[in-house]
Amino acid sequence: MTSPQSAVLTETAASRPGAEWWRTAVIYQIYPRSFADSSGDGIGDLRGVTAHLADLEDLGIDAIWLSPFQRSPQKDAGYDVSDYCDVDPIFGTLDDFDAMLAEAHARDIRIIVDLVPNHSSDQHEWFQQALAAAPGSRERARYMFRDGRGENGELPPNNWDSVFGGPAWTRITEADGSPGQWYLHLFDTSQPDFDWTNEEVREEFRRILRFWLDRGVDGFRVDVAHGLIKADGLPDYTPSPEGGSMGGDEANVPYWGQDGVHEVYRDWHLLLAEYDGDRALCAEAWLPTPERTAEWVRPDEMHQAFNFAYLETGWDAAALRAVVDRSIAAYSAVGAPSTWVLSNHDVVRHASRLALTAENPQGHGIGPDSPGQPIPEVGLARARAVTTVMLALPGSAYLYQGEELGLPEVIDIPGDARQDPTWFRTNGERYGRDGCRVPIPWTSDGAAYGFSPSGESWLPQPAEWATLARDVQTTDADSTLSLYRTLIAQRAAYGLGANDLEWIDVPGGADEAEVLAFRTGDLTVVANTGSTAVPLPAGRVVVASGPLGDGTLPGDTAVWLAQD
Repeated sequence: MTSPQSAVLTETAASRPGAEWWRTAVIYQIYPRSFADSSGDGIGDLRGVTAHLADLEDLGIDAIWLSPFQRSPQKDAGYDVSDYCDVDPIFGTLDDFDAMLAEAHARDIRIIVDLVPNHSSDQHEWFQQALAAAPGSRERARYMFRDGRGENGELPPNNWDSVFGGPAWTRITEADGSPGQWYLHLFDTSQPDFDWTNEEVREEFRRILRFWLDRGVDGFRVDVAHGLIKADGLPDYTPSPEGGSMGGDEANVPYWGQDGVHEVYRDWHLLLAEYDGDRALCAEAWLPTPERTAEWVRPDEMHQAFNFAYLETGWDAAALRAVVDRSIAAYSAVGAPSTWVLSNHDVVRHASRLALTAENPQGHGIGPDSPGQPIPEVGLARARAVTTVMLALPGSAYLYQGEELGLPEVIDIPGDARQDPTWFRTNGERYGRDGCRVPIPWTSDGAAYGFSPSGESWLPQPAEWATLARDVQTTDADSTLSLYRTLIAQRAAYGLGANDLEWIDVPGGADEAEVLAFRTGDLTVVANTGSTAVPLPAGRVVVASGPLGDGTLPGDTAVWLAQD
């Protein structure tokens, strides 16, 4: 099947197995509300995306992943969907989406859209019908409604906590005014979980997939891809307080990574295979090991799964080598590429995270009172270096909007300006994810730094955005933007996404715990995670993450060397 919007790419996109575009692609995540605002309301929109496609083409990326833009009350920034087949008015219209898609395809940029199948908004038509219906009804069966425990059902069905803090169950009032059943929401109370044992739910999502595929989208990033199926009996479970909020640190969680979820993706795989152009599924699946994550990308399931093990690895040569080895082995064993990533809309930006000196579990965020505050210069140097390593690795890579500008986490957001449900549901104990979602800067002296013509911004932008704006960095050969452009261009020129990797001895007898060195095709890649300069191997410098010494590689720096 080929829609008019998709024809530009799919006419030439047919590929042999093992050479599909998504295996080696560099994919750029756009968080629409924070990318570019064309209307002046302070919230980014689809026309804003279209207006900047030339900038992304110039960056050299292969595809865009759009975070949710579907109709939503925006209780969780669009991850609470009320209509999966329409565009929320704050982002524009379906016509705006079609125009953006056509323009992206004309520039050979593919479009991946976010899909949120674990839960809907409580404003979704189905949930409103469920509230009006009786216990045991067809309408209630689409969601996880259960009777409460206790003599009068006054206790929740189990002890599960929400990812955002607080209980994962909310009790409803029945139509006659009496206390009623409870419904599960692993996230906010406004995000009731679907019951994926219900065939009606499965058929509805087949319809949703076809709606967007027929419009010409190239794939889906699947939100909470490990959470659709819950363990039989919904047993009590208490997570480790030190763990991340999405379950990636623990095994055998009754609401994460259940075996039954794989049936869903096998079904979706077959559906996508009906369409031309190597349409792809990418899993957001926070799991304890690369081996577990690789289960999501077996040949008949999804095509990509974010390598969160790499994202969560600190700036340490031995640890990075170990996670790269383990990842390549795990994904290769099922015939899939590793899908590398360092930042997204749910984690502290890596230009700050890599310089933190205290534990910071995923989803907690950082604020002015957080321990172990990052040193900006250290964080940026490490971020540039670890990205230089990542873009040399075999497989695909995802970038998060603004990281090409070296944007740090915004720490000093006033409490009354924060909007993440985590902030409210924990009474301010966790800062949440607002710091990585602040609208990005395009111009140093424009209204809202070029984000919005009115100067409005849904989250406050810091003054330092003026020095990090795209227009300032465009002509600066040493800027982070110039580094990313060069890395992406040379990655393509040397075919690094499809190369094998071979570890080599670190130069000059340096400490293997501090220096990472490997060969990929005609390039040698060396990264110094320590503080002492090490000898630089022979070779022509293709790109370096920072200034090099006289024959040496300084600490917190990485380099690509050509052997020609």
